[in-house]
Amino acid sequence: MYRVAICDDDELQRERVKEMLLTLSMKSGIEFEMVAFPSGESLIAHYNDQGAPFHILILDIEMGGVNGIQTARKLREMKQHHEQIVFLTSYAEYMLESFDVVTFQYLIKPIEPEVFEAKMLKLCQYFEERDQDILIIRSAYEEIVLWQKDIIAIEAVKSLTVKSRLKFTTVQAVYDGRGLISTYASALKDSRFLQIHRSILINLLHVHKFSGNKVVMSNGMELPIGRSKVKEVKDACTKFMVMKAD
Repeated sequence: MYRVAICDDDELQRERVKEMLLTLSMKSGIEFEMVAFPSGESLIAHYNDQGAPFHILILDIEMGGVNGIQTARKLREMKQHHEQIVFLTSYAEYMLESFDVVTFQYLIKPIEPEVFEAKMLKLCQYFEERDQDILIIRSAYEEIVLWQKDIIAIEAVKSLTVKSRLKFTTVQAVYDGRGLISTYASALKDSRFLQIHRSILINLLHVHKFSGNKVVMSNGMELPIGRSKVKEVKDACTKFMVMKAD
């Protein structure tokens, strides 16, 4: 599932984009979670308030107040670099300026549904090819796309009702999923993740410090290190920090 922000000061245009995404979802099976914003200011406020980030930003350029390019520039200044931006506009003259904020697509209104669908499919394919940056987890009801850099830890959780329950703690939220720690440890072995316990996988990017036989993560959570893994974990973290500094 991909989170999509639709930012346009024209309500009819917002609804039209929603309809095109819903049609594409029915045709392709790709799920989109859509949130509409009536202005650039409201989208910026969402990020300022630590709202959940989006995978795709569909921005109208000609908006009252802060326009689409100014909105995108502000978000890039806030270090929101992973969001892929699709600009909608009635004028081609903004195209060169849009390149400054790293744009995935620039579409001229009125937008034909076939063109929109083709561009969005291309964008979804782009996300799939960047699987080293994202992680798709499965919950009881849906698939959720997470940025690997935002994941703090993956933990196996005992449950009487859910088999192989996992907890994914990210910088924005905590998600329930299903699967085996060993499966994720194998899938992420070439990334910055490290298994510190038979039931815990951590992201080395978010290691804050060690406290005895526990590791303290960037959000303050303390996770136990397996008795036989203490030296291995501390050595791996030290090596990672040195390489990161270089």
